[in-house]
Amino acid sequence: MKVFLKPVVLCGAGLLAFVAHAQEGGRKVVLHGSVQSDVLIPEEDEKIGTGTYSDWGLTNTYADLNLMSKYVDAGVRLEFTEFPLPGFEPDFKGWGVPHIYVKGKLKGVELTAGDFYDQFGSGFVFRTYEERSLGIDNSLRGARVNVTGLKGVSFKVLGGLQRRYWDWSKDSWVGGADLELNLEQYSARMRDKNITWMVGGSYVLKHEKDEDIVVPGTNYRLNLPEMVSAFDVRSRFQKGDYSLLAEYAWKSQDPSFDNGYIYHRGNALMLSGSYSRRGMSALLQVKRSEDMAYRSQRSMNGNSVFINNMPAFAYQHTYALAALYPYATQAAGGEWAFQGEVGYNFARRTPLGGKYGTKLKVNFSHVRSLDKEDVDAAVGTSLYGTKGYKAKFFKVGGETYYQDINVQMEKKLTKAFKLNLMYMNQRFNDAVIRQEDNGMIKSHIAVAEGKYQFNNKLTLRAEAQYLATKQDEGDWTYGLLELSVLPYFMFTVSDMWNNGESNVHYYMGSVTFNYKAHRLMAGYGRTRAGYNCSGGVCRYVPATRGFQMSYNFNF
Repeated sequence: MKVFLKPVVLCGAGLLAFVAHAQEGGRKVVLHGSVQSDVLIPEEDEKIGTGTYSDWGLTNTYADLNLMSKYVDAGVRLEFTEFPLPGFEPDFKGWGVPHIYVKGKLKGVELTAGDFYDQFGSGFVFRTYEERSLGIDNSLRGARVNVTGLKGVSFKVLGGLQRRYWDWSKDSWVGGADLELNLEQYSARMRDKNITWMVGGSYVLKHEKDEDIVVPGTNYRLNLPEMVSAFDVRSRFQKGDYSLLAEYAWKSQDPSFDNGYIYHRGNALMLSGSYSRRGMSALLQVKRSEDMAYRSQRSMNGNSVFINNMPAFAYQHTYALAALYPYATQAAGGEWAFQGEVGYNFARRTPLGGKYGTKLKVNFSHVRSLDKEDVDAAVGTSLYGTKGYKAKFFKVGGETYYQDINVQMEKKLTKAFKLNLMYMNQRFNDAVIRQEDNGMIKSHIAVAEGKYQFNNKLTLRAEAQYLATKQDEGDWTYGLLELSVLPYFMFTVSDMWNNGESNVHYYMGSVTFNYKAHRLMAGYGRTRAGYNCSGGVCRYVPATRGFQMSYNFNF
C-alpha cells in the first residue's frame, strides 16, 4: 500500500496549494467529480454454474475529483476493487489512488503531468482509454504537450509508463508524437466551397527490456527487439454531405505472446466513405489488419497494456439477444472487415411514412481471414523465432469469422405509441472468436420493442426477442417490461429463457431511483455467462445470481 501513499500525499498537498493560490488571485475555481459504485451480493447457483464465493459482497467503486480553472486543472481518482465483481483478471484486485494529474493551459498550449488518456487518429497505433465494464485502464503516467494555438495545426508529443492495474512497469516505456494539418485553414476557396481536408501522421515507440523467452522443446533463446516502432498516416476529406477517410498504419517486428513470438511486421489499412443529409445516410467501410496487437509488455495476455486499439467493423447491438454472440477484433491474427449501412427516413404523409413518418436502417458486416501461407518451418514444436507466415495484401482469405445482416424499422403509430422492429441474420465462427468447438453458429434474431407514453410522466416500454439457432445452446427467448415514472422512478422486470437446451431462466427485477445528480439502482436476479464487448474488445463474465446495486453521483 505504500506505493499509493506518496502520490496521494503529494497530490493532496498540490491541490490545496493550487486552490489557495487561485483564491488569492481572484480566479474562479470549479470543482467537478463523480462517484460510481457497482455492488453484487452473490448467491451460489449450481443450475447456472456460478461456482463458490469467498466474500459476502463484491464491488467496483470509483471516486473522481477534478479542480478546473482558466489556466490550471488538477484531479485524482480513488479506486476500490479489493473485492472485485466476477470475471475480472486477478491483478485487477486492489485499491488506492492510481490516477493523478495536473494540467496547465496557456495560449493554445497544454502541458499535462501525471496520468492521462489520448488517441492518435483511429487508434491503430496509439489509444489509451478507460472502459470500466471491461476492466480496461491503459493510461500513461508521464507528460504530454498538446499545441493547438497555431493556425490549422494540431500537434502533441507524449511519453510515460503504462498502467497495468496496480503496476507501472519500469522495464518498458511508451512515447509518441502526432501531427494534424487542417488544410482548409490556408485556403479561402476551400472554405467557400464547404470543403475540409485534414492530413495527419503519428509515430509511436515502445522500449522494453529484453527477457528470457525460450523456444519450446529447445534451448534456443529469442533475441527480442528492445525498440518497436509504429507509424500512422491518414487523410479525411469532406465536402458538403460527403466524407472520405483513408488511414494506413505499420508496425515493426514485435514478437509477443499475442502472435506466438514470431518476427512479423504488422500493418493496417482502412478506407471509409459516408454520405449524410436530412432524411438519408450511407456508410461503407473496409479494413485490412495484420499482426497489429501492440502492447507495452510483450508477454502479457488478456486485455491489459495494449498501446493501440483496432476497432470492430460490426454493429454494436444493445438488444440482449442480438448481443449474445458479439464479435471480438482479431488484432493479432489479422482480418479483412467490411461494413455498410444505409438509413432512410420516409417522410410524413407518404405511403410508407404514414402519419408520423418511418425510419429504416439496414446494416451489413462481414469479417474474413487473411490469405496466409507459412514461410518458415517450425523450430522445435512451435513457430517461435520464425517469420511465421506471409499474406497476400489484396487477397481475402477463405474463412469467414463473422457476418451479420440486420434490418431495423422505427415507426410511430399513434401520438402515444412507438414501435421498433429488428431482424438479424448472424454467422459467428466460435472456433476463432471464443476458441470453442461449436463451429459456425448460425442464428436468426427477431426483436419487437414498443413504447407507450400515457402522459408526460408515465411511460411503459416492452421488448420481445427471439433467437433461433441449431448450434451452441439452441434457441433463446427474452422479454422485458419497463415502467418509467418521471422524474424519480423506473421499474424493470425481464427474463432470458433458454428454450433450446438447458431450459434455464435468467430472470431479473430492478428499481431505479433518480434525484438530481444521484442515480441508484437495486435489483435481484440471474445473469448468463457470456462476453461483454465494447469496440471489439471483450471480457468473459461468469454466470451470477444475487442482489445487485449501482450508485452514480455527478457534481
